[in-house]
This record gives sequence, structure tokens and C-alpha cells, in this order.
Amino acid sequence: MSRTKRSALLALSSIPLIMTLGNSMLIPVLPAIRRKLELTPLQTSLIITVFSVMAILFIPPAGWLSDRIGRKRVILPCLALAGIGGAVCTAAIIWLKHPYPYLLAGRILQGIGAAGAAPIVMPLVGDMFKSKEQVSEGLGLIETSNTFGKVLSPIIGSVLAMLAWYAPFAAIPVFAAVAVLLVALLVRAPAKKDEPQPLPAFLRTLRRIFRQKGRWLFAVFALGGLGMFILFASLVHLSDALEDRLGLDGVWKGAVLALPLAVLCTASYVTGKLIGERKRRMKVIATAGFALSACATGACAAADGIWLQLALFSAAGLGIGAALPCLDAFITEGIDEAQRGTVGSFYSSMRFAGVALGPPAASLLGRPNADPLFWCLAGAGAVSALVAWLAIRPGEPNPRVYTGPRLVGRPSPSR
Repeated sequence: MSRTKRSALLALSSIPLIMTLGNSMLIPVLPAIRRKLELTPLQTSLIITVFSVMAILFIPPAGWLSDRIGRKRVILPCLALAGIGGAVCTAAIIWLKHPYPYLLAGRILQGIGAAGAAPIVMPLVGDMFKSKEQVSEGLGLIETSNTFGKVLSPIIGSVLAMLAWYAPFAAIPVFAAVAVLLVALLVRAPAKKDEPQPLPAFLRTLRRIFRQKGRWLFAVFALGGLGMFILFASLVHLSDALEDRLGLDGVWKGAVLALPLAVLCTASYVTGKLIGERKRRMKVIATAGFALSACATGACAAADGIWLQLALFSAAGLGIGAALPCLDAFITEGIDEAQRGTVGSFYSSMRFAGVALGPPAASLLGRPNADPLFWCLAGAGAVSALVAWLAIRPGEPNPRVYTGPRLVGRPSPSR
């Protein structure tokens, strides 16, 4: 890999890192936000959820637009919009007596900006490299950056909250400006080889892709959403439990929350290095990862102490962290460049759907007894493992997709 492409990859890695910080670093300060603004737990969880809902709605149009006009032309203005959203949140908190509606409005702008920034990175990495092994390695780095943002976010959010409880919102415009600068200076998107298809022809091509590859594509979409649901529901529950049961807050709580995320980050990085072009290995790792998350979250129902639960959540993070780079690689290596942004956007939307549903699920199922939440997460992990094992059949050289009682030859994710 050339130095120029490595620099571009590092610049692109800043986008999921910073977008993750803009969302996940709010998790440790949600209890403080709830107290300061006198909100209900459900109202508080909406601060995370509205961001994700907007991302879900706007990711597919952003992906389609990136296929038409280029990835970089979509990423830069969307990063700027995410920064503006953070500025709106900060201004509302500082100057308005009842800032909650405007806080949600700012989070909506952030979600729209995030829709055109982080999800477009994955297809851009696929555009930049021709070798599938380099694509897998690059995606592993991107996923690691994403999860590293989750590791840093509780600590950074807690440190910023020591300055002022709303400081995490004020930091978002700064982070977005850094990402804009890095991408503008270091990323040279490859020139498009062909003119974009007219919309009717593009839609026909898209329909053909889903007709040929729909079973494994829909499976990967669902797995991405379920993985994020398990992760964010676990984090929100753990954040509340550390404060309620141990009285932890501030940097100490952020550091403890970072532990399962550090495990997830390491697993993503190592998996990205290991999988290469080996589709069978990707399937096995994804299945085993979700099975591990199911066992770990289910065991939390029988765990008495918060520290044992923390260890089990870390084991679940290991499983999810191993599965995610495999799902990314299936999408990026299995779809042609002309449709990669659009198809990848559906996958990213499903991941954000999991992010949106996780916090409300933790709020509704985690109190007063968290056992219903643990069984819900275990069920999600078990379903994910089953789907990964049955629906993804990357046979080489004769790939197969599970269609019920019999197996029918179909193009694989590797093509």
C-alpha cells in the first residue's frame, strides 16, 4: 500500500471515529442531561434515537448521490452539517430556558450530516483499492476506527462533562472541522471510469442485484442492525448500572465503560487482518461472534455482581467486534463500484436502526429488573448466529445461497 493511500485511509478513518464520538460520548453523560433538563428516561434516550432515525432516513439518498456525483462531494458538506448540528445544540443549552426541543433539532441536523459522512467511507475504501485483501485490511482499519471511537467516547465525554455538562455537544463542531480538513487535504477519490447510469437503468440494475443476491444481502443488513442493537442497549444499561449501583461517574465511569469497547475494537482490528478474501472464514467468524454475544448477554441474567456483568459484556463485545468486519467485507467486495454506495447505504441504515432501538430498549426493559433486557439481547444474538450460519453460503468456487429445502447456485458475496 502506497504512502498516499495509507494517508488517505487514515484521513477516512477519522470520519467514523469522529462521528462515533459525536454520538457515543453522550452515553456516560445521559444521566446528567436527564437531571439538568428534568427529563424522563425515555426523553433522554431520544437524544440518541433522533440522531439515528435521521441517519436511517437519509443514508440511502446519500449513498445514491455518492454513486452519481462522487463520494468526496457528499462527505465534505455532510461533515459540515454535522458540525452545525452540534453548534445548534450548544447554543440552545446556553441561551434558552427550555432547550430540549432545540436540542433534538440540533441532533436531527447531526444525524442528517452523519448519514452522508461515515456510511460513504466504506464504499470509498472499496473504490480506492483493487486487491480484495487490501480492501479487507482497509475495512478492518475503518471498523477499528469506528470501535476505537466507541472506546474513547465514554472517557472523552466524561472528561468534557467535568468542564460543563453540555461540553460534549460543544466539541462536535471542533471534531467535524478536523475531519473536513483531513479529508479535503489527504483524500484523492479515484476518478469515475464511466458516466453514471440514468436513474431508470440504475434502478433496474439495483433490482437485478437484489434478485440475484438478495438473500445474503438482506441477511447481512439484518445482522448489522442486530449487532448495533446489542451493543448500544448494553452500553446504555451499563452506564446507568455503574452510576446507580456503584456511584461511579465522571472519568472513572467513562474508563469502565471503555473496557468492553476496547475488547470490541481489538477484535475488529485482528479480524480485519485475518479474513483477507476468505469468505468461508468470514462466515464462521461472524456466526461464532454472534453466538458468543448471545451466551454472554444471556449469562448476565444469572450474574450477581456488576463486575461479572462487565466481564460478560466484554465477551459480547469480543463477538460483535469479530463479526462486524466480516459483514463489511461481504458488502464491499460483493457489489460493483457503480452500485456500492447505494447498497452499502442500506446496510449502514440498518446499523443505525440498531443504534436507534438500543437505548429505548435499555430504558424500557432494564428497569426495575434487567433480566428482560438480558434475555432480549441473548435472543437477538442467537437469531443473528442462526441467520449468519443459514443465510450466508459463500461456497468457493460454486457459491450457494440457502433457499429452503434445497440449495440453488447463486452469485456469492465475493463477486
